[in-house]
This record gives sequence, C-alpha cells and structure tokens, in this order.
Amino acid sequence: MTDTSGANDSPAPTADAPPQHAPPEPDEQDEQDEQDDRTVEHRVPPSGWAYGPGAGMPPATPPPSGPPVPAGSAPYGAPFGSPPPYGAPPPYGFPGPPTATLPPPGPPPPEARRGRGLGAIAVVALVTALLGGSVGGVVGYEAALRRPPGPSTGVLGQPLPPADPDAAPLAPVEAVAARVLPSVVQLQVDGATVSGEGSGIVLGADGLLLTNNHVIEAAANGGRVVALFHDGTSAPAQIVGRDPSSDLAVLRAQGVSGLTPVALGNSDSVRVGQQVVAFGAPLGLGGTVTTGIISALDRAVSVGEESGASEATVLSALQTDAAINPGNSGGPLVDMQGALIGINSAIATTGTEGGSIGVGFSIPINQAKRVAEELERTGRATRPVLGVALAGRGRATNGAVIGQVEPGGPADQAGIKANEVVTRVDDRPVTNGNELVAAIRDHAPGDRVTLTVDGRQVPVTLGGQTG
Repeated sequence: MTDTSGANDSPAPTADAPPQHAPPEPDEQDEQDEQDDRTVEHRVPPSGWAYGPGAGMPPATPPPSGPPVPAGSAPYGAPFGSPPPYGAPPPYGFPGPPTATLPPPGPPPPEARRGRGLGAIAVVALVTALLGGSVGGVVGYEAALRRPPGPSTGVLGQPLPPADPDAAPLAPVEAVAARVLPSVVQLQVDGATVSGEGSGIVLGADGLLLTNNHVIEAAANGGRVVALFHDGTSAPAQIVGRDPSSDLAVLRAQGVSGLTPVALGNSDSVRVGQQVVAFGAPLGLGGTVTTGIISALDRAVSVGEESGASEATVLSALQTDAAINPGNSGGPLVDMQGALIGINSAIATTGTEGGSIGVGFSIPINQAKRVAEELERTGRATRPVLGVALAGRGRATNGAVIGQVEPGGPADQAGIKANEVVTRVDDRPVTNGNELVAAIRDHAPGDRVTLTVDGRQVPVTLGGQTG
C-alpha cells in the first residue's frame, strides 16, 4: 500500500507533547520503525479517502463550511484532514490501535517511504496470488465432490455394436486375402550349422510346395524342413528338387491332403502401376499381408550371398513396393483377383538391417512355372544359354560387351564375335551385362530370339544347360 498520509516517523513537538527521550538503541529503533510502519499502513488512510460507504471515492458533496470539526468527530464522507484520536475505534472494521496512546507519527524519510511502499505492494500481490490459488483449488475440489457418480456421458457410456464380420461387403484386399491365405505356407528350416525360415506356396492338394532355393538350401544336406499351414497344422517337408540358377525349389509336405492350391496368373499381362498383394512370414510373422503396386517390369537383379544363396544369380524380376522383408522369400505376389504372378525373392536395402524400403523383387510366374515343372518331374532344371562370356571391361558404350564366344555354341553359330555389343533382345533394351543375362533367363531352352548386335539384327536359337 503506498503511503500518502504525510505522517512523519518522529512526532512534531507540540505544547501537549510528551517529554522527549533519548534515541533508542539500533535494535529498538528498528522495532520502533516496524511499529510505525504498521501504524501508517493500517491506520492512516491516504489523503482524500473517506471511511464508510464509497470508501476510496471523493465525497459526493463538499464538506460543510464553518469551524473545523474536532478530531475524532468528523462526519462520514468528510475528508480526513484530521485523523481520529488514538485509542478511538476506527469505523467500518479498520484494525484498532494498540492499547497505549502514542503520538501521531510523522512522515518517514523519502528512502523509508519508498521501501515501505514497495514492500506493501509485494506483500499484497503475494497474498492475492496465494488467496487466488487457494480459492481455485477449493472450488475445483468441491466441484469434483459435487459431481454425481454414474456412467460416462460420452461414447464410453454407450455399448459396443455387436460383432458381425458380414455387416459390410469385403474390400478388394480383404477378398484377396481370404482367397490366398489358405495357399500360403510358413517354412522352418534347420541345417547342420544354421537355421532359418521363409515362406512357400501350395501348388497341389497333396502337399506340393514352391519356394526359393535360398530358403531351404541349408537343409539340402541332412537338415529338415517343417511346413506350417494356415489352419495351424504342420508337417515335415522333403526337397523334391532345387535350382540355384533360378533360385527356385519344390518341396512336398508329408502325410497331408486337401490343401488349397494357389490360382496361377500370367506375368506377361502385368502392367506397371497395377495393384498387387504380397503374402508371407516376414520375421517369422506368419500370414502377413501387404499391398502395393508393380513398380517396374523385367528388372535385372543380381542376387548373391546377401540373400542366403550359395551362388550368385541374375533374375529377370517384377519390382514392387509392397513391403517384403526377410521371411517373405518364397511367398506369393498376386494380382487383385488373387492369381499368382510372382514369387517374392529379394529386396534392396540401404543398411545392414535388411528391412523393406519399398524396393522388392519377385520371380515372374511364367519363368517359375517352367522350372517348377522340371523340378517336380526330374529334380533338376535346365536353363537357357547364349554361349558367351561377358567382358568386365570393353568398349565404352551402352550395352553388354561380349568377352568370349563359346565355340559351337548358339552365339558362335549365329556369327556373334568377341568385343561386339548387344543392345537389345527382341524388343527389350539391354544396357549392361546383367540385363543381357536377365533377358536370356526370361526365355526357355530352344526359344528363338533376335539380338541387336552392333546395330544389326542377329537371330539366335538358345541352348540349354542343366543346373
């Protein structure tokens, strides 16, 4: 509270003033100052203020003229030129004075007035803040106590709708999943020194399965493979045949019947941007379904030891952004009718974790079907060959540079020479050696293809080699 009373710390001498005493000691002086402070702040209203109703406002009418009113008998609304005598109770609840009658205090020095005024403001602000917080806490607590008990008034108070899987028609991906999942198998593989897992596809009701060679290769020499089916049953599986060059293998689950074979599609009809669905057991999570599109066709992919294969191979693959992770290998990639168009086989990654970054590769079913048929019949598969070795370095050009030509082989018979450059197989562009290998692998032994070699068209009949 700002001190505007004009009171002094030391009383002015008057005729009736009590005798003066020696100044008190420092401690007594401090105590006297604090008492004076309290007297000024609590008992002396500022000049121009009035007691009673409308306190803090100037009087409604000017004070009456005439002789001054004796101290302590000023009417309500009169200015406080003369404060009431000490010992008289102030009106309207102002705190009373101490019992002893003291002389009226004089005005404090400027420094003391400033210090007391700021201190009063700080004390008032602090008390106001504490009272405000206390009032808010009490109001909130009492409001919580007054809240009637009972159920929630929001959606939590409403019952859940009844479970009805047939309440809405199946969405396209749901329909594909319902059709394909019974044809998806999770494979657990134990080898002599390593173990792994992957996925497979049911080709026959009697347990014929298709997967990648790199999934089951660890069990090829004395290991074991267990097939886990969608209905929760399991059975041991034997390797019927495998082909590392195409990264495909055929198995047969033992003692099973009545399985649901997958429906075959035609990978030659696949288009870029077409929606697809991938199935498998990534990271051992069987029955996983992911969706995406076909990102590219005829993608030449070199698959080596990073995929688990014992030898490098080049695939002519479908590229998809459907999430494929370790464990998806050997699982189906299907179109929106649920028809098999590819076998998930490889992914591209940017780190050592090996997780999906949306760049996955699947072997087209048209290639896989031919190889699987041979593996089922004979346990081995043949692959198409051109009869050339590619040059690691050669002419700085766009294409595949021929390094050596096998005498009597298909390329030699067609007149192709070393150091020539192949830029196309039929209507498929070739920009490097891997793309030439992938383009040849996309055919079967005995197929007749036309190569563009140094700008001229060269017909070639492909040979065959058993893997």
